[in-house]
Amino acid sequence: MAAAGTTALYNHIILITVLIYLCHNSATSRVAACSGISTNGGFSVLLTRRNSPNSPLYNRNKVFRRLMGPAGDQNSPQSEITRDTIDGEGAHVMKLSIGTPPFDIYTVADTGSSLIWTQCEPCPGCYKQKKPMFDPRKSSTYHIIPCYAPECNATIDDFSCSRSGDQNVCSYNYVYMDQSKTHGVVAKDTITLASGSGKPVSFKDVVFGCGHNNTGENFSENQMGMVGLGLGNINIVSQIAPYVGGRKFSHCLVPFDPDHTNAAGTLRFGNGSEVTGEGAVSTPLIIKDQNDRYAYQYHVTVEGISVGNTFVPFDSSGSVSKGNMFLDSGTQVTVLPQDFYGQLMEQVKKAVDLKPVLVGDPKNGTRFCYNTSTLDHLKGATLTVHFDGGGKVQLTPEQAFFHTEDDGYKLLCSMLMNATEVASEDLNVAIYGSNAQSNFWVGFDLERMTVSFKPTDCRKSSGDRKSSGDGKSSGDGKSSSTVIQFSYFYTCLINFLLFVIFSL
Repeated sequence: MAAAGTTALYNHIILITVLIYLCHNSATSRVAACSGISTNGGFSVLLTRRNSPNSPLYNRNKVFRRLMGPAGDQNSPQSEITRDTIDGEGAHVMKLSIGTPPFDIYTVADTGSSLIWTQCEPCPGCYKQKKPMFDPRKSSTYHIIPCYAPECNATIDDFSCSRSGDQNVCSYNYVYMDQSKTHGVVAKDTITLASGSGKPVSFKDVVFGCGHNNTGENFSENQMGMVGLGLGNINIVSQIAPYVGGRKFSHCLVPFDPDHTNAAGTLRFGNGSEVTGEGAVSTPLIIKDQNDRYAYQYHVTVEGISVGNTFVPFDSSGSVSKGNMFLDSGTQVTVLPQDFYGQLMEQVKKAVDLKPVLVGDPKNGTRFCYNTSTLDHLKGATLTVHFDGGGKVQLTPEQAFFHTEDDGYKLLCSMLMNATEVASEDLNVAIYGSNAQSNFWVGFDLERMTVSFKPTDCRKSSGDRKSSGDGKSSGDGKSSSTVIQFSYFYTCLINFLLFVIFSL
């Protein structure tokens, strides 16, 4: 009996030793999927306008880009993002690297779409690109996703199966609102964000589109793809969520200012991205049916907009449809349905003691402008957006107008546009553009399904990397890799020990 008991004890010791080894390996492999994060799980990237002389995509000839369809702690990693602002341009261009060894690409960071993609060699049907394209054959960590993989079956409808040689591979065909499109294969590779602190942040096995046929007149030759921040389980927010503290992010965008071309904003992921504190207001995010054309956008409910003290309802009938507007960092102007736009601009005319000028734009219809370059002349046109739930967001003239020139005259033109001028396929579309979001911390919590706004000076926020949506430091100096490894190891070990105890 003693011998039998000793043997059983030895067997349990061996089993526990094996379980500890397995738990250690499991935790280590889990952490290996992410490296370089030195805060408490969250990290931030720097947003630099594309028209800044410091930007690698500096281009004064780029004009208004398309509307999108179906952009702290001193130890916090920072990566460069640039933003195009010429003639109402609203793109935010994010630098990241793909593959092993890392290959630098510059992609538009966009809350209006959900797919990550870049142009890939060979590319027989690609738009002209100045910089070299990503060649997946040179990356040791690149893997094409087969049809049977869950990533192909549990993502957006734009994924399907196709035959490549003797293999059935997962392919995608993604079309934007302006009919620009990208087509290629769905793959996995390591994504690395450039770090302003000198420490890169890497995520393994990120799903993205390797585009081999990409067309669209609004694709810039300096643009190498897109980084989707919109709803869906393949956007970058969802894919890195397990390593950064959850499915949440926030951004602080700087408004276009010709006197501050080097001003920068911030994009923050995970822990530390919460927008709270004094002055913060929240409104629910509305989920649309998957068959809806704009299903992957961040929809909110806008009850109306006030000009000064005069309230203009979104719908003159008095009824308000849930999710009647969506937020888009890829479109700088705010687009409104014709009736709402007309009533709102009538109130703006009454509030401003200047005669408006209508300026023709060959690409975007008629712009509503004033023959002045002084924002103080438009103080009467302060707008207040009324969101569902009682939240009110006040827009200053700097957020509602932009500087431009026409035949040598300096003008201030409205960032509000009539949907009939810019979105001929959907006259009822309503888009809350990036300039209306500037000088706010805008926080998207995809677990609570809310979006929050907090007014701030985003030029100062980007200069102080310790700042976040609640004004507190986003990092506590601890290594998130250590915390994650500790958590997974002990969770695994405790579960196995309980199993052994109850099996005795």
